[in-house]
Amino acid sequence: MKHFILRSILFALLLQFTAMAAGAQRRNSSYHEYIKKYAPLAVEQMKRHKIPASITLAQGLLESGAGKSRLARQSNNHFGIKCHGWKGRKVYHDDDAKDECFRAYRKVEDSYEDHSEFLTKGARYAFLFKLKVTDYKGWAKGLKKAGYATDPSYANRLISIIEDYELYKYDREGMSKRETRKWERLIEKKPWLVNPHQVYIANGLAYVVARAGDTFQLLGGEFDISWKKLVSYNDLHKEYTLEEGDVIYLKKKNKKAQKPYDYYIVRSGDSMHSISQKFGIRLKNLYKMNKKDADYVPEVGHKLKLR
Repeated sequence: MKHFILRSILFALLLQFTAMAAGAQRRNSSYHEYIKKYAPLAVEQMKRHKIPASITLAQGLLESGAGKSRLARQSNNHFGIKCHGWKGRKVYHDDDAKDECFRAYRKVEDSYEDHSEFLTKGARYAFLFKLKVTDYKGWAKGLKKAGYATDPSYANRLISIIEDYELYKYDREGMSKRETRKWERLIEKKPWLVNPHQVYIANGLAYVVARAGDTFQLLGGEFDISWKKLVSYNDLHKEYTLEEGDVIYLKKKNKKAQKPYDYYIVRSGDSMHSISQKFGIRLKNLYKMNKKDADYVPEVGHKLKLR
């Protein structure tokens, strides 16, 4: 019994740590300070050059370490742009190779302007300007494809920053009134475009936590999964109304709990369904393992097999 309680506590702490780690970047005060300071500059560049403000900000955050890198502090270079054809002041830093040449600027605003010109005048980036100013994912993947950075995860890192800090909201300022109205209608149907759910992992399964107003149809649309399958995966019925805080698995649950969860002692408020969700077990398998039928109601102190 003592060992089981200890395992349960560790399991709860693991879930809490996973959620905290996933949200840690969103609580990075340096990032928030950088965004507050330079978002107007990114929006200004977007209006002049048609580069999404979210992309400019995400690149600035990533390349400059939120303005704290040596290159940013000493040379006002927020985008890691190297010398290539540069006639201005230069500095040298170790990057992909030793003592590489980087552009140096008099002020940060010059770095932002040069970043825009670097993209607008670079032939290999021309295809990006055919994308909508709100297509930050297309821009992120396109920058990686065009060779802006050698990091194979560059596009995903940009996208994560944009979504974690909701930088996409700045892109709307570059839209026409007609585009804005169209966007607003789209958001009414697909709210996850501006506020996607965080995906967590527990029991070896991906899941999300329902928010107020969520429906199976909305979650199905966000994750491109049939809403009826979501109902089935979570052992619910199609008339069920999602409540804030509900754990919703995005794939079929397991037939048994993962090790070391062999047994569970029923607590106050538990149901067979809540236990099946807690450990990611299909409800019918939980009943079967314990030789119970659908009429069984677990009582506090009962010992249930999980494997």
